Amino acid sequence: MLTLPLMVGLGLTVLVTSFLSGLFGMAGGMVLMGLLLILLPVPSAMLLHGVTQFASNGWRAWLWRHHVVWPIILRFALGGSGAGLLFALVGAIPDRAVSLLILGLTPFLALAVPARWALDAQKPLHGLIGGFLCMGVQLVAGISGPLLDTFFIRSAMTRQSVVATKAAIQSVGHLVKIAYFAPLVAGGVDGTVESTVIVMSVAMALLGTNLSRRVLDRMSDAQFRLWSRYLVMGTASVYLGQGLFLLAAH
Repeated sequence: MLTLPLMVGLGLTVLVTSFLSGLFGMAGGMVLMGLLLILLPVPSAMLLHGVTQFASNGWRAWLWRHHVVWPIILRFALGGSGAGLLFALVGAIPDRAVSLLILGLTPFLALAVPARWALDAQKPLHGLIGGFLCMGVQLVAGISGPLLDTFFIRSAMTRQSVVATKAAIQSVGHLVKIAYFAPLVAGGVDGTVESTVIVMSVAMALLGTNLSRRVLDRMSDAQFRLWSRYLVMGTASVYLGQGLFLLAAH
């Protein structure tokens, strides 16, 4: 059970991270996932993160619904369903250290992809591959934003279309994550999540998303891409260090 100070801190964290997600389409979920992995058992952290981010991304997709590119959503959903079924058959529960390591490594690996292998979300086959890979990473590390971003970096889409389309894709991914981890938590596998915490987190996620909308309107596409990279790489470095520390302590 979380104490009152921890609940207040968690609520503020959800507010700030939802603002970041609403502004950049990523980064916020990554920060929140790292914090939850420290505070809660892995299944509970995955479930609470999924509920919070589903609310945040779903509301963001609705706010920018006129900018969503729906064919991309369908392709990613089809690819992601394959990864979801594979994990359901295996029934894997990720280790905290492994989740943090993947959380930290993903942005660096994504940036290391050679230009000739560059993936583009607007290409049908790439969308299917992206859905499978992103869903797999999401079920292990809790987030797939940095990997998902590589499918949009070289596209000709505006920042509004990128944020809106990624929000819709991530909503689907978090819904699958909720469906996968909810039975594990309900069955008493390594912890529970209190309803009060869930309600508070969802409320803060919606508020943070609303606050980010005006700021995104005033930001240029160049500023959007530059600050997105700085935020993700800085956060990834912290989680990579935490994962290595936990792994060494085993």
